[in-house]
Amino acid sequence: MPELPEVETVRRGLEALVVGASIARVEQRRPDLRIALPPRFPRRLAGRTVTAVDRRAKYLLLHLDDGEVLVVHLGMSGSLRVEEGAHATGLGELYRGAGKDARHDHVVVHFADGRRLTYNDPRRFGLMDLVRAEDLATSRHFAHLGREPLADDFDAAALTEAFSGTRVALKAALLDQRRIAGIGNIYACEALWRARLSPDRKAATLVTRRGLPSARARRLVAAVRAVLAEAVEVGGSSLRDHVGADGELGAFQNRFAVYDREDEPCPRRSCRGIVHRTVQAGRSTFFCPVCQR
Repeated sequence: MPELPEVETVRRGLEALVVGASIARVEQRRPDLRIALPPRFPRRLAGRTVTAVDRRAKYLLLHLDDGEVLVVHLGMSGSLRVEEGAHATGLGELYRGAGKDARHDHVVVHFADGRRLTYNDPRRFGLMDLVRAEDLATSRHFAHLGREPLADDFDAAALTEAFSGTRVALKAALLDQRRIAGIGNIYACEALWRARLSPDRKAATLVTRRGLPSARARRLVAAVRAVLAEAVEVGGSSLRDHVGADGELGAFQNRFAVYDREDEPCPRRSCRGIVHRTVQAGRSTFFCPVCQR
């Protein structure tokens, strides 16, 4: 599943291509994806203009001129592509080959200028919905979500608030979207390595007895923000052919310190550890047992 940097890469590419574009008509080729498509979906989109493209956690938000917002989640295999005639620009095609199979083109948005925005999803784990802008925060998609890790208000105090009283492991707490929204398996592993924290450490140990942020909390916040910012800068990680708006592969996988590096030497200078792999809640966790405590 794409994580925050990959979705942000798609958002930036989409913003450059569709903001200001008017929707002429919409083809809805099936009644549902992971959930049912909204009632009167094509009719509600026809005639609307895209005014902005935002992101919340791993969701894309296309704001329309009537106050509704087209909410898009790519799921495991979803992709968006903008086409004009035979020319196509891939937007976050996590499975590049599958993204070109027209059998899985479930929704096609036709713009007034002749371009098309196509949502392709072989596994149909993604979703599309329409929500009033004023109802976004309380909608079923977002009411449960935690803070944005790249937002200005995400600091050690915010992390302390999210982790206070929990008994779960640190890696699990980072992946809990109710605490922090948008972090997935790759960037949790990388941030924990940078912060020198074990994925098995109890999340509550980052909070002092007085309920204040510890030095560990401050290190982790800095690591999370740095890892995500760097990944966004280089277009995310190219696993299974994730591509950006210009068709270029993301490059952050070339900077992995521990993720998918099992049995390799820890890249930290002066550390003689070997990267280990373990499984937590069904997800692979990569870490150095020597320098991560």
